[in-house]
Amino acid sequence: QVQLVESGGGLVQAGGSLRLSCAASGLTFSSYAMGWFRQAPGKEREFVAYISWIPSRTGYSDIVKGRFIISRDNAKNTVYLQMNSLKSEDTAVYTCAAARGRFPRQADDYVQWGQGTQVTVSS
Repeated sequence: QVQLVESGGGLVQAGGSLRLSCAASGLTFSSYAMGWFRQAPGKEREFVAYISWIPSRTGYSDIVKGRFIISRDNAKNTVYLQMNSLKSEDTAVYTCAAARGRFPRQADDYVQWGQGTQVTVSS
């Protein structure tokens, strides 16, 4: 069965960096776009970034653009989210997901989801 397993979350001070990883299994990874979403307590889930199966095509929410970088390693079936200049408002559970579309920004575009990893940014 398909599994998406996130890792790399934790506690970091404001201004610091974290790199999240999402290891995929049970799917043809290179054929899927991969995305990251996040959900803070009391808030709705929001799109963070995607990376297409089309080489070098990425998209970001305006909130994280310029601070976060999404990348993928098809040989390792893994997608990454490098998060820099973290702010307290970045605190959330971060979840990776897989989509068949080319440029998926909506949650409905995604067909497989991980369980999430907690990121806490202290101010």
